Amino acid sequence: MKILITGSNGLLGQKLVRYCRAKKISFIATSKGENRNPDCPDENYAQLDITDQIDVNRIFSSLIPTHVIHTAAITNVDHCELNPEECELVNVTATRYLIEATNVIGGHFQFVSTDFVFDGEKGNYNEEDEVNPLSVYAKSKVDGEKLVQTLCKGDWSIVRTIIVYGTGHNLSRSNLILWAKGALEKGEPISIIDDQYRAPTYADDLAVGCMGIIEHDEKGIFHISGPETMSIYTIVERIAQFYGYEMASVSKISSATLNQPAKRPPKTGFDLTKAYERINYTPHKLEETLDLIFK
Repeated sequence: MKILITGSNGLLGQKLVRYCRAKKISFIATSKGENRNPDCPDENYAQLDITDQIDVNRIFSSLIPTHVIHTAAITNVDHCELNPEECELVNVTATRYLIEATNVIGGHFQFVSTDFVFDGEKGNYNEEDEVNPLSVYAKSKVDGEKLVQTLCKGDWSIVRTIIVYGTGHNLSRSNLILWAKGALEKGEPISIIDDQYRAPTYADDLAVGCMGIIEHDEKGIFHISGPETMSIYTIVERIAQFYGYEMASVSKISSATLNQPAKRPPKTGFDLTKAYERINYTPHKLEETLDLIFK
């Protein structure tokens, strides 16, 4: 087994590197630019621009992975809404390049997707529920999923997830839990929406889920997230309760007041039955992960 990871400088990518090293699984970590993860040995790293088909083919033909975990994407929802061509190139076209390169070498292709493929009217979605994207970003992920399902000649899997959080090295973006803890700790005034519901996902759990699909030789769509769905406001409230921070500086607001360019689904959350039964997925609750993150 040799795993090629795209987006290895990102949070999930770093957790996958950590998992592979701990389990002594052969891997190649790839990202655009230099290796920013000090836990990833340079001999396991290769620079890769996934939007350059020649570069993709060169890396794949020289390294010949048995499995590809494609985590690289533009995930800033509003940026995608305002820059649809860039979103299409990175999230869709590059995915096709990677699938075609995987087809040549005959590997398993795993695509990391999102809860935003759903419109949020139902909540607690299972893998068979119908997708209905509300934004440019969400549509790009649906289009990526369709490419996986129609173009992959070998084994494939799609991992949908929700609000990934955790700590990593030299990350280009923060995440909700780290941002909220920092603001609460300083007593900074923050406004938090209370009309969107999500199941926050510990990045280490997500990495275990991604690898569990491969290690159990599973295929198809899997929902991998945290075990509890709650409002964004409740997430912040539970962080405050855990650390004993005051909520006096936190204001409740509705999504409509933010005037965000991209529309979000009001309520997602996943039915994790398939992951529980097929790959023995055991995600941590929010408070359990807070203890792990900030030790």
